[in-house]
Amino acid sequence: MSNFIPYGRQNINQADIDAVVEVLESAFLTQGPAIERFEEVVAKYSGAKFAVAVTSATAALHISCQALGLGKGDRLWTSPNTFVASANCGLYCGAEVDFVDIDPTTYNLCTTQLKEKLEKASANGQLPKVIVPVHFAGQSCQMEAISALSQSYGIKIIEDASHSIGSSYQSKPVGSCTYSDLTVFSFHPVKIITSGEGGMVLTNDAGLYQKLIRLRTHGITRDVTLMHGEPDGPWSYQQLELGYNYRMTDIQAALGASQMDRLEKFIDRRRFLAHRYNQLLSHLPIQLPLQHKDCESSWHLYVIRLRLPELSKTHRQIFEELRQANIGVNLHYIPVHTQPYYTDLGFQHGDFPETEKYYSEAISIPLHYGLTLEQQDYIVDTLKAIVR
Repeated sequence: MSNFIPYGRQNINQADIDAVVEVLESAFLTQGPAIERFEEVVAKYSGAKFAVAVTSATAALHISCQALGLGKGDRLWTSPNTFVASANCGLYCGAEVDFVDIDPTTYNLCTTQLKEKLEKASANGQLPKVIVPVHFAGQSCQMEAISALSQSYGIKIIEDASHSIGSSYQSKPVGSCTYSDLTVFSFHPVKIITSGEGGMVLTNDAGLYQKLIRLRTHGITRDVTLMHGEPDGPWSYQQLELGYNYRMTDIQAALGASQMDRLEKFIDRRRFLAHRYNQLLSHLPIQLPLQHKDCESSWHLYVIRLRLPELSKTHRQIFEELRQANIGVNLHYIPVHTQPYYTDLGFQHGDFPETEKYYSEAISIPLHYGLTLEQQDYIVDTLKAIVR
């Protein structure tokens, strides 16, 4: 097995290419009808009323925070086991950021830790304005409990579902916003579906939707009913707030909408491969990813944890040997609070021990639609040889 096996990879077919070419040959490369089509198909699939396509999930998180009025003097809490964007979005708005440690079995934000931290924050007058639960690896957080806690303290919720289009929680699609104000998806090439780069915000709140639409386009409106005073003419637009150029192109939207046609196929394959990993790796000195009974994961990632006391090699040695065998393992994630930028803000190693313990043992092994059974067998056999 000489070819490198990536941990994640997009799958592009002729229908995707045709959809992009159709846009390239059309009158609109951006700000055209393909955007609305993509938004409609994702909203319908997820069960949300509104969707707003943007340049990335990072942009989606940013304008979600801004739409909720997060600003200087406010606080945002999220998981330390995530990509830095889940926390950075709060800093972009001038807010303070803090973290809630993870559950040791799901690797998602721990509801017990959240409850205890909220009680202390309430007593100290330091409650967050926004909580960002991250659906790690495609498995939803325990949103009913998080929502109940947040409502009791008047806190807004943004679900970071960058990993989780196609997942379900309590038999409802992630993205329905049943237990949140907003949900964010990512369409980066390693995710379940791709638009190249891209993201989307979903909500059931019409007011938030209108604000998101403005924020992605410089804070500008062409809606006469929202303008200050009489418009100068049919060409008029007004900037009502400070927004950004976070517009997705029609080229990206066409690819994303075409990919949605195969979303269920992508998910089914990932679930099959994850189940097969569970069977093939069950007798090794590793902890396999556990699924909560309320969740059905989209399996963006398949993460194993090494039982290091039972092994003669270090975490790094095993990781490097897998890479040397052309297996593109990765590690999701370096705890955000240990990044130099965040330690400069006052966070320290040891602040969130469950996340740090997870990081010291975790390896993401390849899982994507195009992974063949031959490749999966090679990964399993190589891992067995390395850890034994």
